[in-house]
Amino acid sequence: MTASASERPLIPQPPASITLLRDAVAQIAPAALPAFARELSRAADQARQGSDLLPLRRFTTQWAVYVHIQRHPKVAARFRELEDLAEATDNADEARSAAAELGRILDAAHAAVAQEAS
Repeated sequence: MTASASERPLIPQPPASITLLRDAVAQIAPAALPAFARELSRAADQARQGSDLLPLRRFTTQWAVYVHIQRHPKVAARFRELEDLAEATDNADEARSAAAELGRILDAAHAAVAQEAS
């Protein structure tokens, strides 16, 4: 059985390189480019100050996960709904449920990105 067009990713998952992730963000979520640039600058400064590449590795992992989610329109829409619900609700059970589902989406994206990197 093949996935419908609405279930297929918009683009292939790029390797976790800064240039390829920036290109992917520009293509599927251009409004996120300013955040990408700010966070890249911050990670580069931290890497320089600490003489350590860990901040840049965290940055690429974070944005690879973001791209993984955003390239699936239904998942991205659900993620935004859950973020809004968790932020807006006064009901603790609803907030916990939304946070748990957000966690499951993030866990799946992290696992997919890690599998693609290996």
